[in-house]
Amino acid sequence: MNEPFEIATGSKTAVNNVLVRARLEDGTVGWGEGAPSADGRDQGQAGVLAAVRRAARRLTGGAHGGWRGLLEKIDDALPEQGVARAALGMAVLDAWTRRARLPLKDIFGGAGDRIFSDVTVTIVPPEQALTAARRIMALGVRTIKIKIGRDVEEDLERVLAVDGAGRGLSLMLDANQGYQVSESLKLLKLLKRRGIEPILFEQPVPRDDWEGLAEVSRSGGVPVAADESAASREDALRLAKTKAAQVVNIKLMKGGLLEAWDIALIARAAGMRLMIGGMVESSLAMSCAAHFAAGLGGFDFVDLDTPLWFKRDPMQGVSFAREGVYDLSKVKAGIGTTPGPSLRPRAVPARS
Repeated sequence: MNEPFEIATGSKTAVNNVLVRARLEDGTVGWGEGAPSADGRDQGQAGVLAAVRRAARRLTGGAHGGWRGLLEKIDDALPEQGVARAALGMAVLDAWTRRARLPLKDIFGGAGDRIFSDVTVTIVPPEQALTAARRIMALGVRTIKIKIGRDVEEDLERVLAVDGAGRGLSLMLDANQGYQVSESLKLLKLLKRRGIEPILFEQPVPRDDWEGLAEVSRSGGVPVAADESAASREDALRLAKTKAAQVVNIKLMKGGLLEAWDIALIARAAGMRLMIGGMVESSLAMSCAAHFAAGLGGFDFVDLDTPLWFKRDPMQGVSFAREGVYDLSKVKAGIGTTPGPSLRPRAVPARS
């Protein structure tokens, strides 16, 4: 990575993701990416690769119908393996829509063809945060997400530095589970005194602290997004019933594309607002997420900026562009993003 991606739970300096290739019998190829979590719950890169290979054996050589049925088979083969589900499902859907000559967004509804992402300022000293904010503004982006969650006073200075970068900025906060309720409310109170009202406060408390999440939602005065607390359909149903958050952050890596689809439908039915995000992913997975959000439509918050942290994005095609846009209007089939020459395999098996 070109600089550390520092958040409340740790720092990431290198990307160890997984690339998956799906090849149909007629030769059509699709590509998928998996981004293992930093906490190792999915057993890292090796664990994801092993899980994908096991599941792929159940699909190889078979006759398959519609895309949803394919995703259901993948999910059944990979219980509680969200990253592997996402990587394999992405590759299969890319191949399926390439063969059908459809852009991926169309199978999710085709509601739109452009979405605009924020850009993140990680946990850095205030002077670095100010420099980063000015660099973001130079990209034409006016929504900035600020990582917090370690120390209220230090976080306050970072937010103030970003806010001072220029006029017309919309600020989002992301504590990544780093605060307790008292710290969350204290920071919001301090910001309010200075005339700063964030448009969103993401995961202010630990993921299992449902009462704390609800308290910040009730008392904080800003919309609260559940991220780590919204890891499954069951979590989404609980959020819908308890009203513990106003926004759900959907990430393909949490449970795969089919579970992400269902979470979005549950949230909509409950009147909750939608956010699309990701782990530290290249343009391949981020573009897939852009198709998902643009196709479904109605996403108020978009956080798909992590390709900016790659020293060299190994993908080519659709990617994060000026003003934070993912423009899918020219994609005629599939995701529209493929591995560059450095990642392409030398040989492709007859069936995979």
